[in-house]
Amino acid sequence: MLKTISYLIIALCLSLLPARIFSQPGERMTAEDYIHKYRIIAINEMNQYRIPASITLAQGLLETDNGNSELARLANNHFGIKCKNDWTGKTYLKDDDEADECFRKYDSPYESYADHSLFLTSRERYRSLFELDIMDYRGWARGLKAAGYATNPEYDKSLIRIIEELSLHVLDDQFVPNQILIVNGSEIQQDTSMAYLMSPVDSIPSESFFSTFRRIYVNNGVKLILAKKNDTYYKIATDFAIYSYQIPKYNELPKRGAPAEGQVIYIKKKKKKSSFDYHVVRHRQTMHDIGQKYAIRLKTLYRMNEMRKDDHLAEGQLIRLNKAVPLP
Repeated sequence: MLKTISYLIIALCLSLLPARIFSQPGERMTAEDYIHKYRIIAINEMNQYRIPASITLAQGLLETDNGNSELARLANNHFGIKCKNDWTGKTYLKDDDEADECFRKYDSPYESYADHSLFLTSRERYRSLFELDIMDYRGWARGLKAAGYATNPEYDKSLIRIIEELSLHVLDDQFVPNQILIVNGSEIQQDTSMAYLMSPVDSIPSESFFSTFRRIYVNNGVKLILAKKNDTYYKIATDFAIYSYQIPKYNELPKRGAPAEGQVIYIKKKKKKSSFDYHVVRHRQTMHDIGQKYAIRLKTLYRMNEMRKDDHLAEGQLIRLNKAVPLP
């Protein structure tokens, strides 16, 4: 609890700092600059792949010299990952252990963070790391060294020092594991990105006006259910004594149609803001997807981000979820 409060205080302080105190274009980034810029991505990757955000950020800080290295600036490579035999993307040649070694080159820092997650989760030599407690950053640091992530004999000690000096371990409190949701007697595996936002509430007694038992969840203070097989707007509306037109209206869906099995359906109006500051756009996500994920009204999302309905979302783009925080 204290760690979470510490993180919230750090995050609040960072969000209130005037932009001019951060490094200006052309100046060297500081460790604080780097954390402020990439902490959201690190937390998202943690909840997607179960790699401590503290470890990811510490590696990024160490490998890039706080974002100032040649590899980070010219190749968007934040983790020193070399080409390897399975790499078919862009490359960047740089002297390292040997002359003109091949490093992976990315179109954005976000792609580097995503590839770092895939790199660790897809290789056998790192498998034992995922058996560690998510809060065991020391174990992760030692495991990375033992697995041969870097040739530096002090690699683990350097990571631990960075994490502890900058209190990066408090970010690991933002991890929420996958949950198994029980819906009408059936188990449904929810994606972490939605599961950590939702919390179940007590089911409403069957003797009330509801004709069918449904498990109710809460996201951003808004009640929702997961649609059943062969569900319709009318069936859902009947179970909750509301008008059928309200279901597509609350969920910003076409008036004609039916929800898919397991689809999130809100039974109350969504909110105008979230307790989260930003969302990192993933592959093929839409603004409607983001609105449903955080229980925020679509019009509000567009307005907060000064966007139009026909604006294209780019993978890795930051979407503001609360008008109290600055535009990314």
